Amino acid sequence: MYSQIDSNRRKSWILIAVFVGLLAAVGWVYGYIVSDTGPFGLVLAVGISFVMTLVSWFGGDKIALATSGAKELTERAQFPTLWNIVENLAITAGIPKPRIYIIEDDSPNAFATGRDPQHSSIAVTTGLLARLEKVELEGVLAHELSHVKNYDSRVMMLVIVLVGAIALIGDYFIRFSDDDEKPGPLAVVGILFIILSPVIANLIKLAVSRKREYLADASGALLTRYPEGLASALEKISSAGMPLQKNSSAINHLWVAEPDGSKRGIKSRIQGLFSTHPPIDDRIAKLRQMVDNKV
Repeated sequence: MYSQIDSNRRKSWILIAVFVGLLAAVGWVYGYIVSDTGPFGLVLAVGISFVMTLVSWFGGDKIALATSGAKELTERAQFPTLWNIVENLAITAGIPKPRIYIIEDDSPNAFATGRDPQHSSIAVTTGLLARLEKVELEGVLAHELSHVKNYDSRVMMLVIVLVGAIALIGDYFIRFSDDDEKPGPLAVVGILFIILSPVIANLIKLAVSRKREYLADASGALLTRYPEGLASALEKISSAGMPLQKNSSAINHLWVAEPDGSKRGIKSRIQGLFSTHPPIDDRIAKLRQMVDNKV
């Protein structure tokens, strides 16, 4: 199991390295076509991504929580079981207890956010609290705490920033470039590359997000020593088939399961090709394989 976690981490960082290379290439091609100076576009790309990174770094978690309508839980007495589970899991994981938020929504789901364990938050819906048994809730919260401990939120923030930077550069080029600039085959190739880059970037984002979900499943199961808890919780979340009332596509990747209420089966597998989460059937199967292997 530890080898699987290491493998997922390596693959994720490789994908992010490819992402950075793609961003640099888009900037260089843009600069060459517009002004015959590749470095100009490269500097522009880096500048845009730097500004977006600062915004995401210092305010990304607040934006995600506000988008979902989350309200902070300030007293243990309000939801004592939830508070105690988060506190105990944080101690076990060796990280500070994250701030806890409640989302008034019947759809069972949860997410974690924050740039590091010292600035982290966990948000859960009232639907999740109403449907799950204690061991199942513990499995979901361990999954989310694993995102915090593994710095997944930081990694996904960087990936999303790069996607946005590439999209902005491509949009800027298409809107403000003249037809007379750099005519010829090279210009055509460059334009196609910039148009296709956001598509490629989003595919890489999906791949990174899926790897992180598998990693958090495995890490969470190791934290609780009870993989069946999370497996059973995912079954209940999927069978509920209830989309979140308030959600944004920008934070889809944060939730423990797809927020659109997708159910299991063939349709779910087809949708999984274009989603931020791997097919829920596969996640459940891997968790139950851990049970069989007595992990």
